Formats: sequence, C-alpha cells, structure tokens
Amino acid sequence: MKWMGAKILIVDDEPQIRKLLRVTLEAHGYSTVEAGTGKDGIIQASMSRPDVVVLDLGLPDIDGTQVLLQIREWSSVPIVVLTVRDDEAIKVLALDNGADDYVTKPFSMRELLARIRVALRHTAGTTDEPILILGALTLDLAQRVVERSGQPVKLTPIEYDLLKVLAINAGRVMTHRQLIKEVWGDQNYESALHYLRVYIGHLRKKIEDDPTRPKILVTEPGVGYRLVTPD
Repeated sequence: MKWMGAKILIVDDEPQIRKLLRVTLEAHGYSTVEAGTGKDGIIQASMSRPDVVVLDLGLPDIDGTQVLLQIREWSSVPIVVLTVRDDEAIKVLALDNGADDYVTKPFSMRELLARIRVALRHTAGTTDEPILILGALTLDLAQRVVERSGQPVKLTPIEYDLLKVLAINAGRVMTHRQLIKEVWGDQNYESALHYLRVYIGHLRKKIEDDPTRPKILVTEPGVGYRLVTPD
C-alpha cells in the first residue's frame, strides 16, 4: 500500500465518529492520532506532525474554521474538513481559508478515504511532474499540450490555464474564487464568475463524452468544480 503508515490526525468531538475513523483508517494501513476539541487539535497538529488532518468544523470549544486558520499560520499539512452543515457558504469559507477538501456528514468512508489519498498525493509533490496522466487525459505542462485518448485537444490559452489548474489539483474541489484568481487574477468576482462558467462549458465539450452529463469535470453545487480521475 503506497501510503502505508501515513499519520492521520482526527479532530472531532464525537467519540463514536473518532472510533469509526480510527478503526477504518488503521484497517487501511494508516496510523491515527485523536483530538476531541479544537485546542487539543491545534496542539496535536504541532506535536504529532500528521500527514493529513481530518477536521470537524462543529467543535465545542473553538469553531473549526478558527482551528483551520491557526494551523495554517505555520503548517501546510493537508486538511480535509467534515461538516454536518449543508451550507455552501461554510464549505467555500473553509476552502478559501486553507482547507484542501471537504466531506459532508453523514459521509461514506470510501469517499473520505479517496479524499485522504488525494491529499497525500499532493503532499508527495506528484503535481511537480511535467506530464500529468489523468485517466484518458494527458497534459504536458512543459509543452502546453493536451491529449485525450491519444488525440490532441485544441484549447484556447484560457481553456488551457483553467484545465491546468484543475488537473494539478485533480481530485480536489476548487472554489469559484480560487479558479478565478488563478486564471484571471484580481478581476471583479461577479463578472469573472460568468466567464468561468462559460469556459467550463467549453472545456466539457472538448474533454467529455457527454458534456451534458460530465464525468471528468464535475460541478460542486454552489462551491466550485472538481476534476475527477480514476483512482
């Protein structure tokens, strides 16, 4: 197992959730550290040096977003947030403040494990490779060449830049604001959001089998987009 022994810090105030996560993660070869409060989570993040943090946003002592911000002051450790709040604004806030991904409670362990694997891949620096192979898609970052199933895909500069950001962050949700900043810089958010949606539509026509039912470039409603690849 590629990530055997990676250390996962679980920050959640519900003992049954911590137990479920501990048992499942350790069964998949990970080691775990637990914290039941935000303050303890911050301490454990600094002392145990985890490879990934799984952080519940609904903590009893400190709001999980504050825990996230404090950890981000000194650490770039990947953080996957858990939340029972089906509130798009909360998800966007967490991602824009440094979270790498999110999973909404109740969640499937299969989904959470996939998010953890993505986080670990990014930690390992796999995105520094000049050629990205993502299922049927191949991106040569040095030559700015994109192929789909071995056939060249003609993209405009903006389409390429947008696909590149999504591909480098493959498997992770990217918020509208993050994508706009990466591709258009400090543009007016509302006007740029329209262009983002237009270019996402253009990309889907070029990389999806059925652009009306995307399976590669999927929408995270109210949050952003995620480039999905075979695990």
